[in-house]
Formats: sequence, C-alpha cells, structure tokens
Amino acid sequence: MSTRMKLENKGGYRLLLAVNMKKFKYLDYYIFIPYLVLSIIGILMVYSASSYIAISQYDDSQRYFIRQAFFVILGLVTSMFVFLFKYKLLKNKRFLVIASGLIAVLLIYLFFFGKVTNGAKGWIFILGFGFQPAEFAKIVVIWYFAYIFSKKQNQLVHNFKETVTPPLTLFGFYLLLILLQPDVGGAAILLVTGTIMILASGVSTKLAATVGALGIALIGGILALVRTFGMSLPLIEKYQYDRFLAFWDPFAVSESAGLQLVNSYYALRRGGLFGVGIGESIQKTGYLPEPYTDFIMSIIGEEMGFVGILVIIALFGLLILRIYLVGIRAKDSFGSLLCIGIATMLLVQGLVNLGGVIGLMPITGVTFPFISYGGSSTIVLTISIGLVLNVSAADKRIVS
Repeated sequence: MSTRMKLENKGGYRLLLAVNMKKFKYLDYYIFIPYLVLSIIGILMVYSASSYIAISQYDDSQRYFIRQAFFVILGLVTSMFVFLFKYKLLKNKRFLVIASGLIAVLLIYLFFFGKVTNGAKGWIFILGFGFQPAEFAKIVVIWYFAYIFSKKQNQLVHNFKETVTPPLTLFGFYLLLILLQPDVGGAAILLVTGTIMILASGVSTKLAATVGALGIALIGGILALVRTFGMSLPLIEKYQYDRFLAFWDPFAVSESAGLQLVNSYYALRRGGLFGVGIGESIQKTGYLPEPYTDFIMSIIGEEMGFVGILVIIALFGLLILRIYLVGIRAKDSFGSLLCIGIATMLLVQGLVNLGGVIGLMPITGVTFPFISYGGSSTIVLTISIGLVLNVSAADKRIVS
C-alpha cells in the first residue's frame, strides 16, 4: 500500500471517529441518566443483598458485587457501541438474519444438550460465566418485528393474516423452545411484547380490542384450569404448581412453596417507610432465597424502605415513559416500533418482578431491570438502551 493511500485511510478513520464523536451531542440524557443511576443503585444493592450468601458459599463477600460491576461496565461500553452504530445499518437484513439464526441455534442446542440449572435448561456456560439465550431472544424479536412490520404496514391493514404469518412462525418457534426449558416468565414477557408491537404496527382498533380481550380470557382460563386440575394438567411440573399454591395462599405453605413470598412480606413490613439502613437486612441472611436476583426489591424495601422503592420506580417509570415518547416522535416506523417494543419489554419485566415480590402474581423467576444481579439480563437491557439512544439521536439529527 502506498504512503498516500495509508494517509488517506488514516484520514478516513479520523473522519469516521470525528463523526461518531459528534453524535454524542445528540445523546438523550432523559434516557441515559436514569439508566445509569439505576445501574449504579443495582451494583450497590447487589453487593448489600448478596454479601452474606457470597461469604457463606465462597468466602468472598464481594463475589457478586465485582461480577455485577463488570456486567454493568461491559453493558455501558456495549450500549455506547450500539448508540454510535450507523442507524441505517440497524435496518440491514443480513445482520437481522444472522442474529435470528444464531438465537434459534442456541435455543435448539439448549433443548437437546442444555444442563438443568434451577429446574430449567436455560443456561450456556463458557469460562465460568453463564448466559441465557432466552434473554437475547427478546431483543432479537423486537428488532425483527420492527423491521418486518415497518416495511409492511399497508399489507398489515389489508392482508393481516398473510403478513403476520411468516414473522409469527419464527416468534412461535422461539416461544415454544423457551417454554420447553421451561422459562414461563421469559416466554410471558416475549409474548406480551410481541403482541403489543403487532397491535402498534397499524392494525385496526377492533382487532386490537379482540386480541386484548382474548389475552385476558386466556390468562384467566389458565389460572382456573391450574386451580381446578393442578398437577394432573400436562406440562405442569411440581415446582410450577407450588408457585401457584404460594400465590393463592402463601401463609398456608409458608414452610415450603410460600417461603419466598412470606419472607418477602416480612422484609417489606420491617423496612416500613424509610428502611432499617443499607446492609442491615435480616431476610438476606438465609431467610429469603435468591435475595440479590428475583427478590432484590424486597431487600431494598427492607433496607431503604417504601421511599427507596418509590425512588427506583420513579426512575424506572421516567425511563420507560421517555422511551415511549421517543417512539411516538420517531420519524420512521422502524424506530417507532423498536422503541415501543423495548419500552414494553422493560415495563412488563418490571411489573412481573414486582407482582411476584408483593404477591399479585405467581413467582416466575424474572429479575427487575437494571437492579437485579445477572449478566445476560444486564447486557440485553443495555443493548436495548443503546438502540433507543440511536433512534433518538437519528431523529434529533434530522430536526437539526
């Protein structure tokens, strides 16, 4: 390569870097700051909630704290990379096909070769770190639906069945494999998110109302069937039925299936309005299983009180509302659907977690976004934030 070409290439890299750096002036701080604050709170509370268990099991009180800090930093870098990624490349069909195919392969691998961990084949372990393909399936489905439905909005109105059949085939395939792990919580989040995206893509109000009514009837019907027939139903495992028993009357099974929920109530009651102080939780010392994942909000309620939970919910709500607003204001349907899907995913995941913590729905093992410990969840959530920031920046650049 000639000296001139080397200089030209070097200049091109500098120009590309300069263009990318200029993109930071379009960073949406109403999204970035709540996300960052929630992540920092998550690191601190994972340390507080996990220190007792970590020192008991590994003789290292900072084990989960260090890992969560690593996940958050890695996620921050990943979100900035996705933010700086050229917006038009997000609509590249080749990238989407590769991502969809990779997730399908990983889910199939889990079905045949996955090892059972906590009652489910949900994890793939590499170098001591595990990741959950089902978590990555969420963002791939949102990306895929946004791409397909943004290109076929007219067909959705006039030929709804023919238009949705191909994407629903892949969607149903993902759902089936996730349910077979089994991961009911992950499948529920995926199902609701996908449904909302379809309804937001331009279908008729009558169809949207029909789907909503059918969804409510389906949930009510499943609960009625489980309560009537219990474990005699196909595909219902004992631990899953136990979760329903705990949901209906946790104190009646407080020594077994209701242990988590009862101790969650104790934690929230002890915390009161302002909490007993960070690090002073009793329930995390062996009374409440998994205090740093599914039930971290119970520990936050005990240590930081109702006020602490309200602060987190307020930040989380601000983040979701801003993402919905970016989606509503987006200049193209792809960006709009992408934001609506991501905001819905966050909203549903947060509600399912809180619903389990306070007993409004059965426990599903779903974590609270940005707060609970978890590598796969943290990375997927930060990728989602990067995508939304990219959409927001693209719209701001058009306006300016």
